[in-house]
Amino acid sequence: MDRTLDARSRRIAPLVALTAAALLLAAGCSSSSGGKKAEESGDGGAAGKADTPRMTVALVTHQAPGDTFWDIVRKGAEAAAAKDNIRLVYAHDPNAGDQANLVQNAIDQKVDGIAITLAKPDAMKNAVGKATSAGIPVVGLNSGLSDWKKLGLMEFFGQDETVAGEALGKKLNAEGAKKAVCVIQEQGNIGLTQRCDGVKKTFGGTTVNLYVNGTDMPSVKSTITAKLKQDPAIDYVVALGAPYALTSVQSVSDAGSKAKIATFDLNKELTGAISKGTIEFAVDQQPYLQGYLAIDSLWLYKNNGNYSGGGEQPVLTGPAFVDKSNVDTVAKFATKGTR
Repeated sequence: MDRTLDARSRRIAPLVALTAAALLLAAGCSSSSGGKKAEESGDGGAAGKADTPRMTVALVTHQAPGDTFWDIVRKGAEAAAAKDNIRLVYAHDPNAGDQANLVQNAIDQKVDGIAITLAKPDAMKNAVGKATSAGIPVVGLNSGLSDWKKLGLMEFFGQDETVAGEALGKKLNAEGAKKAVCVIQEQGNIGLTQRCDGVKKTFGGTTVNLYVNGTDMPSVKSTITAKLKQDPAIDYVVALGAPYALTSVQSVSDAGSKAKIATFDLNKELTGAISKGTIEFAVDQQPYLQGYLAIDSLWLYKNNGNYSGGGEQPVLTGPAFVDKSNVDTVAKFATKGTR
């Protein structure tokens, strides 16, 4: 076997053995900050672990409770941490101010690197500035492609959400859709807004945005149901995440609607729905790859001075479509929680 390919395979293999321990970032769970618990991982032994000095890296995202998308991001990050001899501390909060507080906590702990999402870039600007002033390298993932360079991040790993939306809009045209509702589960999240704007730009039919409370799934279901009852001309529901697409299936049924469903992002339940035909297709941005590359990039920077994209261009992980033509291949990995 080619040794280069073998090494590469070990490099991207899902985490096989990992000992996870709970850790609270200093002020991360205080009532004043509203921050969530931080969890530590990357301590378990894994084949091919780097013999470089131990690093501590913080991954701080805007994950909301119940959003399974971030489980996939985290698995990728943990795989890279195990390989690179990194102690990974994961913290998350959907409130941008509290997410910024979690970044500050990581700075106070003098971590060796920080990977963050920029769903609300303006709220993260000061925290990122403090990290870079403290000499801590910061990379971005998932959200913030339009702002990562302006905020001084070294690298970015994710998809161009506007381009992804435009691609979905073109696919709706090919499907013969006439009117779509784009369901936004978090107001103020720039990436979600860009997706719907992209759909509207290329879709030849009519697009309307529908805001829902993504942390309250019964409310999501009832809001979509009410919209479909109120406007029977809607023939496509565009969800911006797998859990919301799956909930939309119930809403379509409850409303007696004939609308079809498309979505951004995957999980194992979503691939099953595509196989069954209850959801038409999904746009995949490969969240496992985002988590993996973000953490691995900090190891590469510290140990070899590397910049993915040369520090000038983002590393794109999507978009790609998953539909009935290729869902069986993707589902094999989705069942493992890595797609």
